[in-house]
Amino acid sequence: QQEWAIARRRADFGHFRPWLEQVLRLKHREAESLGFDSGLYDALLDEYEPGATTAEITTLFAALRADLVPLVSATAASGRHPRRALLDRDYPIEQQKQFGQAAAAAIGFDFDAGRLDVTTHPFCSGIGPGDCRITTRYNPRHFNESFFGILHEAGHGIYEQGLSAEHYGTPLGTFASLGIHESQSRLWENQVGRGRPFWVYFFPRARQAFPAALGDVAFDDFLFAINNVQPSFIRVEADEATYNMHIILRFELEQALISGDLKPADVPGAWNEKFTQFFGLTPPTHAQGCLQDIHWSMGGIGYFPTYTLGNLYAAQFMEQARRDLPDLDGDFHAGRFQGLKGWLNDKIHRAGQRYRAGELCQRVTGRPLSHQPLMAYLRGKYGPLYML
Repeated sequence: QQEWAIARRRADFGHFRPWLEQVLRLKHREAESLGFDSGLYDALLDEYEPGATTAEITTLFAALRADLVPLVSATAASGRHPRRALLDRDYPIEQQKQFGQAAAAAIGFDFDAGRLDVTTHPFCSGIGPGDCRITTRYNPRHFNESFFGILHEAGHGIYEQGLSAEHYGTPLGTFASLGIHESQSRLWENQVGRGRPFWVYFFPRARQAFPAALGDVAFDDFLFAINNVQPSFIRVEADEATYNMHIILRFELEQALISGDLKPADVPGAWNEKFTQFFGLTPPTHAQGCLQDIHWSMGGIGYFPTYTLGNLYAAQFMEQARRDLPDLDGDFHAGRFQGLKGWLNDKIHRAGQRYRAGELCQRVTGRPLSHQPLMAYLRGKYGPLYML
């Protein structure tokens, strides 16, 4: 990881290449030792998403990509652009801390059993029952970075706090998979936190917290700004729609690396070629391309797919929650989030690892995981914003 950090800082893939080669040799040995039915990548994937297969995810992601590309193209062709600059005004850090913590508490993160701290890269750590730590970073000139990071990590934290304390240390007291864990953070960050009903309640409070930055901003302008769609180089800064394309790119390259079809030395060229194909952009440096993520340096091959699986599970769970709780929007307008949190506790959190992720989804929603709920959600959001 330290050598990757040096390589990234220098934008020098050659510095990292021998380490990537070593990681891949070790991951091959690991996969062969674990055993697999249909390919080496399945053995590595199973560590993060137990029971999932490369073939299933490939089919799911192909269907998602087929529908995502036209949607992203339509937003670009619409000629509509939000006032993104309003998010880059002066947002004092102390007010960000207070506002973000209040939002995390409102959606259900228990600060009597957890805390919020500052770090370079946000994360959540479930230490054990009664102790869950979430972190964020603050940028006084950018609202989104901290606020949506807090909602994201609070979603992870609510899942950790919702696991059965009685069964701590056993599968029943453990999260189902990284994809399910990510679904809980994405659900609160995006499905709830970027939605109109959420901001009906929170926007007046945001204007009170940041009068200089938001005093002259209209509600609809703010909502459009936080839901902007624009292809970009960096995965962690991507919007909801294009983010999944970043993951599909990495998923495809990882499979090629593990199968031997792609040599480590050829990663920069393959990355840039695929990125240009997906986004119509070519990374100007390797730091903005194949060196941007920490995952390969820590041996986390098979991890990336769980991010998009999280988005897919989040959309399908939220679709079912709206069926079961038909007045959710009315609750959100009034700042009431306990109904949704309770539903998630009952349906997902308390199940622990009783079921694999796919079976849990089937039991909660009545059907297998599909890309269609996510696409319906994205179309429903971007249609009015971009007049599609």
